[in-house]
Amino acid sequence: MKGVNVQRLADLFKMVNLTSEIDLSTREITVSEISRPALQFCGYFAYFSKERVQIVGKAEYTYLEQLDQEKRNKAIEDFCAYDMPCIIFCRGLIPDQDFINIAKKNNVAVLSTERRTSSITAEIIRLLNEELAPCISIHGVLVDVYGEGLLIMGESGIGKSEAALELVRRGHRLITDDVVEIRKINERTLIGTSPDITRYFIELRGIGIIDVKALYGVESVKEKQNIDLVIKLEDWKRDNEYDRLGLEQEYTEFLGTKVVCYSLPIRPGRNLAVICEAAAANHRQKKMGYNAAQELYRRVQENLNKES
Repeated sequence: MKGVNVQRLADLFKMVNLTSEIDLSTREITVSEISRPALQFCGYFAYFSKERVQIVGKAEYTYLEQLDQEKRNKAIEDFCAYDMPCIIFCRGLIPDQDFINIAKKNNVAVLSTERRTSSITAEIIRLLNEELAPCISIHGVLVDVYGEGLLIMGESGIGKSEAALELVRRGHRLITDDVVEIRKINERTLIGTSPDITRYFIELRGIGIIDVKALYGVESVKEKQNIDLVIKLEDWKRDNEYDRLGLEQEYTEFLGTKVVCYSLPIRPGRNLAVICEAAAANHRQKKMGYNAAQELYRRVQENLNKES
């Protein structure tokens, strides 16, 4: 199972490894939830989630401190008998040497951070939710347009990369070209990122690979972005009926989450970048409570009522 390396967690949050003999790079976190082991220190282990990161705050620390040495060591022995990713002491708290020795004996990593308990807990949950989220890879281009995550999809060679490059030239930011990794953070949020190997590169047929970050600067790229809107590019077909009003919303689905989707027919002379900008701005406006199609419909109805 895919996991987050404990060493990476320690490096990101600048934690101190109090059990330096234990190699943190060999330990993996596989669930996004965390636990505070108050009940476990009291001896209650029913429903104990040993696979979680264990966070020790001031309450748990002071409870252990007020126990006599024999009871404290017994509580620590019982707790560390379980195979867990790591134990993190917050607020700069340092466990006594008995705790560290027992942890080492049971091969349990113990870390310490100066951060407040609530702060580090929220940060760890956010990171783990993102890193351990369900993930799929799709063919497409993801661009940040006016703060909206615009996913451009379509058949190979239809013009996705060219549209993305023009959007970058117009001041918007590229997240990824060709392959989009989509992670489901929660029931409503999808985040798109780029594979490490192709990050910030765009392939243009006839020219080759270009480095967007090197050509247009760091302000033209972004590491990740929520996916708010999908535009599917397709060849113009005279017999197809295309939505001209936008009263009915269409959706596409990734990992069980629906995302607003527009089908955009391609014909010579259509400026894809301008249309993408308009779609992103219009979607943003709808989220703010204004729908141009509904407003036009309302005006038409008012006019008809007046005439009748």
